[in-house]
Amino acid sequence: MIKVAVDGMGGDTAPHAVVRGAEIAAEEGIAEVILVGDEKVLSPLVRKPELVKIVHSETYVRMEESPSLALRKKKDSSINTAMELVKEKKADAVVSAGNSGATMAFAIFTLGRIKNVDRPAIATLHPNLKGGITVLLDAGGTVDCKPFHLVQFALMGNAFARSVLHISSPKIGLLSNGEEITKGNELTREAHTLMEKLNLNYIGYVEGTDLYNGKTDVVVSDGFVGNIALKISEGVVDVLLNFFRESMSKSIKGRVGYFLLKDTFRELARRVDYAEYGGAPLLGVDGVCIICHGKSNERAIRNAIALAKRFAESSIHELLKKSMEEYGKTLA
Repeated sequence: MIKVAVDGMGGDTAPHAVVRGAEIAAEEGIAEVILVGDEKVLSPLVRKPELVKIVHSETYVRMEESPSLALRKKKDSSINTAMELVKEKKADAVVSAGNSGATMAFAIFTLGRIKNVDRPAIATLHPNLKGGITVLLDAGGTVDCKPFHLVQFALMGNAFARSVLHISSPKIGLLSNGEEITKGNELTREAHTLMEKLNLNYIGYVEGTDLYNGKTDVVVSDGFVGNIALKISEGVVDVLLNFFRESMSKSIKGRVGYFLLKDTFRELARRVDYAEYGGAPLLGVDGVCIICHGKSNERAIRNAIALAKRFAESSIHELLKKSMEEYGKTLA
């Protein structure tokens, strides 16, 4: 069975929601779960000790801590201990809802990068109007990018969409402030020129709305803009869902409308809920690493473990390596 190391101390809801989500995954037989963290804290929360193994790590990285400081002073933290389990082949994947900057830093430090990848990228999954999934990368891993970083993101996004979403020729778009070739900034214009030379189904510039309308399968961006796009999307979803709830509770007509549309409403809420996907893979590191939302609940943790298992079992890692090896040959 696939073994998933879970940072038991990471996240706004840790350790309670993390422990419960890990137990649910273990109970359902999704994976063999290894909880990493302070045993004195985690053990009392585990309801079925026979299902979940605990690896002790007394230190953990707080959400507000500097990733660079954590990297220097907390190599014995729960998140890095989980990474070391993967590095030592004692686990097949790692899941953390903790400090995302520190998670990425330790992934690079401990797992290392795939050859020809300069900067790993966080790939988030978004439902689109055509019933499929659109991948956004980078969603916050590298905020200051060079044009060739975006090229590498495009190659990794293409490999991800082919392997995980089973799209034979994914459409790749570069996020900009308009579709016209005259739009963009120096970064996107230089990246656009480079991407046109790749053996990809590159469709050029795309806009923020294209993340959800199904026009493209992969949206490429630097981590600064990508993370803003992600957070705005989450904010709009929360506002809309709260608006619907309030409107439906203010009148009899609203309550009747909710009764008639509740199944549709629930399906909408499910599709846009971050917990449904569990987390986002960190592409470009030499191992399977899933970064979860800081406020992940037990369902999100459970789904993140399922996602980690799926990636560990798939050919995504080898396909990424092959894609980046081919890219390296073009640079030789």
